[in-house]
Amino acid sequence: MTTAFVLSGGASLGALEVGMLQTLIGRGIRPDLVVGTSVGALNGAWLAGGSSDADLRELADLWRGLTRSAVFPTGLLTGFTGFVGLRNHLVSNRAIRRLLEQNLRFERMEDAPIPLHVIAADVLTGKDVRLSTGPAVDAVTASAALPGILPPVVIDGRALMDGGVVDNTPISHAIELGATTVWVLPTGYACTLSKVPGSALGMGLLGVTLAINQRLALDIERYESVADIRVVPPLCPLDTSPADFGDADELITRAREQTAKWLDEARVVEVGQADLLLPHVHG
Repeated sequence: MTTAFVLSGGASLGALEVGMLQTLIGRGIRPDLVVGTSVGALNGAWLAGGSSDADLRELADLWRGLTRSAVFPTGLLTGFTGFVGLRNHLVSNRAIRRLLEQNLRFERMEDAPIPLHVIAADVLTGKDVRLSTGPAVDAVTASAALPGILPPVVIDGRALMDGGVVDNTPISHAIELGATTVWVLPTGYACTLSKVPGSALGMGLLGVTLAINQRLALDIERYESVADIRVVPPLCPLDTSPADFGDADELITRAREQTAKWLDEARVVEVGQADLLLPHVHG
């Protein structure tokens, strides 16, 4: 029996995954391998380097200290140069690289205490690329390189971008790697936003998270009959924009408590879990 944790993307909503992880690890549910995409690659890399309660408290503290400007440092000049075609991105990835360099506990993917695999997308072919070896900072940065916002990362001659473009919740990769039980940690989406995001970044990230959940629902339906798929329910209702990093503490706490309640109520089911992610409205 091989257990995989699969962590999806979702920008600032990645804070939810921290609360989910705290409960799962606290209940003795541990992965034999970790597969992540985008922000799920960042959280997955931390988990692969250290999965104790103390390690996850440190990850939670890191999330509580994040701000949008620290992750996506933008300005009039950087936005203009991207808009007029002087470069293919709006924001430098220096902040993300620095964050990883300061916090990752291993330099190469193959050195992670828990086997780690992150998913990126080839810019030219559109195909997903699984990164399991090589410099960890490069791999995770590539998986999180939101197209048009962050620059692609060149690895082995290929320009790579955010894996969420093609395969945001890489259940198929976990199964190919031999997982028989797959715990999926989705970030969900803001189903109760009261107003339209006021920034281009906010609009872009909201659209991405909506697409993520559509794809995830299809993947769950496809693979439920192949492996033991267990989808941790995302938060609902949720009114936090994926571009808003100010609600991390609340999101972590809510996700931790909701996951505990879900496990206590023995609501793990074998089929029909895609319904958790279907589009819906609140009256």
